[in-house]
Amino acid sequence: MKNKTRQLIQEALAGNQKAYESLLKRYEHGIYTMIYQMVKNREETRDLVQETFIKAFRSLDSYNDCYAFSTWLYKIAFNTCIDAIRKKKLKTLPLDKPIELHEGEVQKEIRDDTQSPENGYLFKERRIQIQKSIDTLPEKYKSVIILRHQEERTYEEISEMLNIPIGTVKARIFRAREMLKKNLR
Repeated sequence: MKNKTRQLIQEALAGNQKAYESLLKRYEHGIYTMIYQMVKNREETRDLVQETFIKAFRSLDSYNDCYAFSTWLYKIAFNTCIDAIRKKKLKTLPLDKPIELHEGEVQKEIRDDTQSPENGYLFKERRIQIQKSIDTLPEKYKSVIILRHQEERTYEEISEMLNIPIGTVKARIFRAREMLKKNLR
C-alpha cells in the first residue's frame, strides 16, 4: 500500500494527471464522509472536498512519507472543514431574552445535547481499549482491520493492496472482529 501511494505521489509531483486522479479516487469517499459528518450539507461537503484536494495537491511536495498519506490528507480535510465552519456567520439569538409573538412573549427552552464529562471520558477510554486490542492482533488480522475500519477501504482495495483473494480478506476481517470482541469483553 505504502509503495503504491508513494509511487502515485511521485508521479503526481512529476505532473502525471492520472496519478492525481488515482489519489483523488482512492481517498475521495472517505474525505467526503468525514466532512459530511461535520457540516451535514451535501453541496457544502462537495465544495469542501474539492477545496481539500486542491490544498493537498498544491502542497503535495511538503508531504513527509514517514507518515501515512491518509493521515496527512485527513488533517487537511479536517482543517479545511473547521475553517469553513468558522467563516460561516450564523444568525444567533440572545439566550436571556424572550421571543415576542403576536400573542405575547415566550421564553426559550434549550435542550442540552452535550456529553457529560463522565461520558466523554468513558468514550475516550473505550477508544483507547479498542486501539490497544487492535494493536495486539497478529499482523495479518491487524492490517485488514485498519484498512477496512480506519482507512475505510473496500474489500477489493484491500485484496489488491495486500495481494490476497477477496475471500481471504473477508475471512481475516471476520476472524479479527471475533478476536476483538473476545478481547474487549
